[in-house]
Amino acid sequence: MKSKTHRKKRWALFFAGLIAIIIGVSVLGFFGIRKIYREWKKQKLMHENPVVEITDLNIKAPILEGTDNSILSKAVGHFSGSGDFGKGNYCIAGHSSTIYKEYFNNLKNIEIGMTITLYNKDKKSYNYTVAEMNIVEPNEIWVLDDFGDNRITIITCTDDGSQRLVVVGLLQQ
Repeated sequence: MKSKTHRKKRWALFFAGLIAIIIGVSVLGFFGIRKIYREWKKQKLMHENPVVEITDLNIKAPILEGTDNSILSKAVGHFSGSGDFGKGNYCIAGHSSTIYKEYFNNLKNIEIGMTITLYNKDKKSYNYTVAEMNIVEPNEIWVLDDFGDNRITIITCTDDGSQRLVVVGLLQQ
């Protein structure tokens, strides 16, 4: 009698373990597929749109037109009416967050002299050299002004989100 009860317990444990494994593999599969899908969408956006790259910081992001939340949730955004590729003050913004994996998380590690490469839709490159970094208040929109030179201005939040990190790169001649 004891052996029959013992066998039933073993089978119950076997099936419980099997179910746990199936659930675990399903959860991991779901997150894996989601990650692959997000990476595929990112690559598609980078293929079809302008791209900003800072190789030294492992930053590479597609650029879409506009800076509303629907744009910034999937790419970085170009401030409409600001500069063009290699002309004027080309201003872009993107999220950074220590909690979420955002495009500009590493921007806080930028240094004077680093290269920022901007690619237009045809993948023609424009190289800029980082010339300055500033912390400003969110309402300081003077950073979007035309300064009479050719530059890229990158804006993101500071770690606590209360201020903005502004990185300026000047077009290399």
